[in-house]
Amino acid sequence: MSCQMVYHNGNCLNTKKPYARACRLCVESCPHQAISEYRQLEAKLCTECGVCMAVCPSDGFVDRTIDKFHEYLLEAKEIILNCPQAIPSGFEIPCLGILDRDAWMTLILLANETPVTIITGVCAECEDRQACAASVQTFKQVHVDWPDHAAVRIQVRADDEIRTKAAEEPKFVAQRSELTDWRQRGRKKLEEWLPSLSADETYSTPRSRQWLIQALEKTPERKIPFRALTVADSCTSCGVCTAICPQGALQKREEMNPMEETDKEDKILSLRLILEPQKCVHCGRCVEVCRSQALSFCTKQLSFRLLTGKILLHEGSPRYCTRCGKRIFDNSELCLVCSTSCPDSRNSFFL
Repeated sequence: MSCQMVYHNGNCLNTKKPYARACRLCVESCPHQAISEYRQLEAKLCTECGVCMAVCPSDGFVDRTIDKFHEYLLEAKEIILNCPQAIPSGFEIPCLGILDRDAWMTLILLANETPVTIITGVCAECEDRQACAASVQTFKQVHVDWPDHAAVRIQVRADDEIRTKAAEEPKFVAQRSELTDWRQRGRKKLEEWLPSLSADETYSTPRSRQWLIQALEKTPERKIPFRALTVADSCTSCGVCTAICPQGALQKREEMNPMEETDKEDKILSLRLILEPQKCVHCGRCVEVCRSQALSFCTKQLSFRLLTGKILLHEGSPRYCTRCGKRIFDNSELCLVCSTSCPDSRNSFFL
């Protein structure tokens, strides 16, 4: 049987927008070293704990059953999730490790209307305990940011019983089942030979973020803690952050002066930095490339309107060199050429 975890190359941040320091969260977080440097998954080593899915900001790795999981969350009158090591009581998930921050917050929002219970085995004795511990730590952080959230019950009920149901079934029943679903079995076999057939799906917004938005839409007046990007006064309106964002969550809008007959850069009167929170996956690339260190993340209370809307983060004017008039992208008064050639400048260089 093929592995349940699938790599979507088109969703990977490294594919969407190449970056000097490539994202390696899935490779570094896998407790079984089942993911190679080229994002190839070794099915024999993979235990389907889902930690690669939880740490990936953009759904590079996704469980095959994720759509069925979503359908269950929408249709169930009482949400009961159990891991393979627990007593079968509801929808079986591979491990708590598949739940990222958005998934936990979705369950919390659903818990306001529907009881939510998660049943696990003894995680300390499970080979996927590292993935479970990472997910629990994420839930604790959500609890700190959202102390008055609805309750999500977690129970430890290990399944120690020997399941003999499959062995007791008549052989002819099993043979008949094999004949009726031969197409599905053939597809799974083909996926083992050609894994790329299941990795051709590409979408901009991760599934867990889509679930969070749908759950929040039911109560649009409710606010949730969301890590949003903020801009300090030291911003130079260079626009590099908008160019480096792999999700298109940051946008730059320029107001031009139509009367000036000069280059495009000299016509810019003001720059606006726009954020679409629902597209932001907190990869942190914009914060890393900001030379003026004006960008940072902080937790803010956002409603459905703000989460799905567009927020004006900063509005400013471009800076120009006081000597040559060329545009500069830091808080200095001179461009690089003038600062290295002017004798009066502190940044002068001499041979």
